[in-house]
Amino acid sequence: MKFTLDVENNPTGWPDHTQLPESDGTFVKNFQEHPQSILLTDSITPLFQNIHPDGNYCIGQDSGIYWRLTEPLEKGAEAPDWFYVPNVPPTIEGQLRRSYVMWQEFVPPLIVLEFVSGNGAEERDRTPLLRTGQQETKPGKFWIYENVIHPAFYGIYEVNKASVEVYNLIQNRYELVPANSRNHYSIEPLGVELGIWHGRYQNAELPWLRWWDSAGNLLLTGFERAEQERQIAEQERQIAEQERQRADRTQQELDQLRAQLRSAGIEPEL
Repeated sequence: MKFTLDVENNPTGWPDHTQLPESDGTFVKNFQEHPQSILLTDSITPLFQNIHPDGNYCIGQDSGIYWRLTEPLEKGAEAPDWFYVPNVPPTIEGQLRRSYVMWQEFVPPLIVLEFVSGNGAEERDRTPLLRTGQQETKPGKFWIYENVIHPAFYGIYEVNKASVEVYNLIQNRYELVPANSRNHYSIEPLGVELGIWHGRYQNAELPWLRWWDSAGNLLLTGFERAEQERQIAEQERQIAEQERQRADRTQQELDQLRAQLRSAGIEPEL
């Protein structure tokens, strides 16, 4: 694929998100990846709305992050299964993003998450980019995140092992984040924790990757919040019904007492 730079519309001479491929034609690896991304986004969206009342943030799900210009074009991108970038709008000039282009934005993602489908070697590949003449080695995904894209946090989630590894970029090197007492991993800039939740979501009982707040409270999905509100409303209805039944029993006891007093020739009001 040959590419002609549109210098008139892009003064930098580098292509933007409308000119770069939005897919490399590969399939999503399994049926769990899509609901897993939805689960992460749905549950943390209220937090992002509080952090960004102006709406300036974007979430990518299996979307390309372009970090270099090469041929073919799509080889210059990594496509994390889920990532979050603060302080950038979700649209550009009214258009939804087709990809995230580092040489346009300069703002790295705060966190990228990869969902392992194989043995995890691809997600942990630290092979550096090396050039010898016209040849170059294919850089590993871990190396690209650590040395080029620079997300502050990188998570590797393995559903088959019910585990997640979280790395924090410190002085340009990833260090493994230790688990806390809840076996969660702190994402301090967001005030949340990342961990494994065993439960049913979208008709599948699996060890899902989920968020908790810093106090260890699970961040709920919209459905879970609605269900929680329904249960609270039902509890309140039951309490009100119990109070009504108690009042009815009290009234019945008073009526019986009045009847007994009248049968004894005593007027209850007196």
